[in-house]
Amino acid sequence: MIIYNVTINVDESIHHDWVKWMQNKHINEVLATGLFTHAKMVKVLVEEEMGGTTYAVQYFTDSKTKLENYYQNHAPKLRQEGLQLFGDKMLAFRTELEVLEEFYSAEN
Repeated sequence: MIIYNVTINVDESIHHDWVKWMQNKHINEVLATGLFTHAKMVKVLVEEEMGGTTYAVQYFTDSKTKLENYYQNHAPKLRQEGLQLFGDKMLAFRTELEVLEEFYSAEN
């Protein structure tokens, strides 16, 4: 399993609109590409020196090939909308993670 992780620091001036856009539009559009099985949106609980609120959105896929397809055929268009709506009021960086193994508590 591959996780495409996007971490975004969001300025307070756009925070409400950005969260709404992510939850109601952007994440659904990424999933609609058919290249990811599901996504998680989490809030980072560390206070940032630069201010704002930081989130991580994790998109799960079963292959690096599908992620490359996303980069080549979908990412530029989907990223552009965020830039047009929110410009420099959000700062994003992206990482790719490979799940090697999952562990669970004995109680579960």
